[in-house]
Amino acid sequence: MQRTTKIVATLGPASSDLNTLNQLVVAGVDVVRLNFSHGSADDHRQRMDNLRQAMTAHNRTIGVMADLQGPKIRIGAFAEGKVQLKAGQKFVLSAHCELGDQHRVGLDYPELISDVATGDVLLLDDGRVVMDIRAVRGDEIVCAVRHDGELSNNKGINRQGGGLSAPALTAKDKDDIRTAAALKVDYVAVSFPKSGADLHEARMLLAEAGSTALIIAKIERVEAIRNLEEILTASDGVMVARGDLAVEVGDAAVPALQKRIIRTAREYNKFVITATQMMESMIYSPVPTRAEVSDVANAVLDGTDAVMLSAETAAGEFPVQTVEAMARVCVEAEKSAQASLEKHFLDRVFTRIDQSIAMSALFAASRLKVKAIAALTESGLTALWMSRLNTAVPIYALTQDVRTRYKVSIFKGVYPVMMRQSGYGRDDLLREAEEKLIEAGAVQPGDLIVLTMGEPDGTPGGTNSLKIIKVREPQTTD
Repeated sequence: MQRTTKIVATLGPASSDLNTLNQLVVAGVDVVRLNFSHGSADDHRQRMDNLRQAMTAHNRTIGVMADLQGPKIRIGAFAEGKVQLKAGQKFVLSAHCELGDQHRVGLDYPELISDVATGDVLLLDDGRVVMDIRAVRGDEIVCAVRHDGELSNNKGINRQGGGLSAPALTAKDKDDIRTAAALKVDYVAVSFPKSGADLHEARMLLAEAGSTALIIAKIERVEAIRNLEEILTASDGVMVARGDLAVEVGDAAVPALQKRIIRTAREYNKFVITATQMMESMIYSPVPTRAEVSDVANAVLDGTDAVMLSAETAAGEFPVQTVEAMARVCVEAEKSAQASLEKHFLDRVFTRIDQSIAMSALFAASRLKVKAIAALTESGLTALWMSRLNTAVPIYALTQDVRTRYKVSIFKGVYPVMMRQSGYGRDDLLREAEEKLIEAGAVQPGDLIVLTMGEPDGTPGGTNSLKIIKVREPQTTD
């Protein structure tokens, strides 16, 4: 069975050499993530060079995501690297403390003092340390520690319930956007956006740098949940970033929010990635836990386009085995997924001709014994719309645009195929489409395919025709 859910793997020290990248490509990675929270521009450039060699060697199309760091609010450093805190003790967060001790530590974001008030709860180190604010005075936040625990250098801080004023795009992020554009990445993930304006700013900066990369909004703030529809409208896709989201809303709220985000993203015709700790135990173990298997499977059944690996492939001991295990889980989960055209999609009124053609292609494919759906596309939009509905028929995005070839690699159930697509007549175009699908192993002579295209061809958003074709024998040349 062909896997439809895509796998995103983060590159890092454990996975950036050419040999490991070759193995990851064979194991089934569809998109790689460059984490701009770590590494230099030269590090990311070397990873891109190695990836291109691996793709060429194995004839694979793999998209590249640049993940921006965003506004990480952190404590400063301790004189001895870490301290042991006791429940009930007083602890001060200070804007003017150079090296911390058992009783206080500095802040790298002094504006936090004006964002909080007495009675608020601060969550440090991804919620492992909880502090209740007792007073805010001058340049200090006076807290009471809720539980015994260890606190070490530069750990992150969240306010329970959100509401911090830090902007989504920092000066570092703006520099990194220019680096991402120079690297010709396919997607840029914006960390901690609060509204659509954050995504519009990122898109403008990308355009100024000469990039058409797709914008991914990472949903990890309370404000992002409140403004979900606005953020979806402003972005091309979203990521359910469950780590920081869980800290802000509480871990028990995340599963239901995950389902809501995936469902809403699909309704808005946006792609969605589910991320964070999906196979966390495989950082040190060659096999996942049963809970992790269920987590990945449930994300697949929810309809996510992609599942993402972070430290598992960036720094783990078993990066290749982790991708292989995730691929197996996805395939098994997809076997039980319901292939259907949801009623609320069929009842919608479409204002665009190309979207109506896409939906008609799915309807025709569901009623005929069709082997493949082929979308001749400039922008990839037709393939994206088709992939929003559950169908058992694979979708092939046939394009002449190299950028589109890589961008569609994250869409659920969509597989890119390069073809010339312009400069010759319609009959030759249809013949090439058939031959490309035969070469890809998608169809055989005699199979039925549903094909969508624009006439005249070559216009983004110009899909206006649907054809049902019986595949002919490939032409031979003497």
